[in-house]
Amino acid sequence: MDKFDTLKLFTRIVELGNFTQAADQLNIPRATASNAIKQLEADLNSRLLERTTRHVRPSADGQAFYQRCIQILSDLEDAESSLKNVIQQPRGMLRIDLSNAQATQIVLPHIDEFHQRYPEIELIISSGDRLVDLVREGIDCVIRAGNLQDSSLIARHLANMPQVICASPDYLAQYGVPQHPSELTAHYAVGFFSVTGGQHSAIELILGGKKQEYTLNSWVSVNDAENYILCALRHMGLIQAPRYHVQQQLQAGQLVEVLPAWKSLDMSVSVLYPQHRQLSPRVRVFAEWLSQVYKTFFRED
Repeated sequence: MDKFDTLKLFTRIVELGNFTQAADQLNIPRATASNAIKQLEADLNSRLLERTTRHVRPSADGQAFYQRCIQILSDLEDAESSLKNVIQQPRGMLRIDLSNAQATQIVLPHIDEFHQRYPEIELIISSGDRLVDLVREGIDCVIRAGNLQDSSLIARHLANMPQVICASPDYLAQYGVPQHPSELTAHYAVGFFSVTGGQHSAIELILGGKKQEYTLNSWVSVNDAENYILCALRHMGLIQAPRYHVQQQLQAGQLVEVLPAWKSLDMSVSVLYPQHRQLSPRVRVFAEWLSQVYKTFFRED
């Protein structure tokens, strides 16, 4: 392994805390990874990693060396991106994570266009609504909606998604159709929770140019967007969701829009990536492509 490949390996071992996972991500044999780190420690005459039967973690010297490696590798990518041919045709693996709904309805229907434009980029796409650790899992960027909690990430705004309040016809037949926002507190809402954001069962509207929040009772909460909509379909309460995500159910009459005369607060969606990877040509061109896809989608929506 050359020097820079060894530095990449070392940073992934620190971030993952595991030799085997780091070797797998970089597609090298476990023995090769172990020998490369032993040689690096010998060259530096310093023990960089403390190994136990279950964990690998950096020593004090290793942590300091890790911080320098991150800067060196970032500078290297910056230098590579300054070359015209790399800017025009970036290459390599790009790992992405996004929600199921955005994957199936917005991004994946157009992903072949991205491949045609950048054929040298290999895409690894995971989807779901769970909280991911970008650094530890080796993910280059994620697409997320709502309030952003992690200040260590760089965020690029993609679009504002119009939202709609809705419920099933059976729920509204039982509890009535609210005619004014002040009547919302007499209703149930399907709750939504996340690891970082806590539980949320409020409806947010714009009244008089200001955000007004109405907290509703809730007897069920979920942390997945598909289950959130499924609960509404099963008559469990009101939901407030991006319109594109429930448009099919609204058209089919499975869900009914509530309080259409009042504007729901738009939900922001952004692409996020770790600070030390913000100069990656692959991430940069993908973020630029995403921006156009989202602008077009919500302009047509």
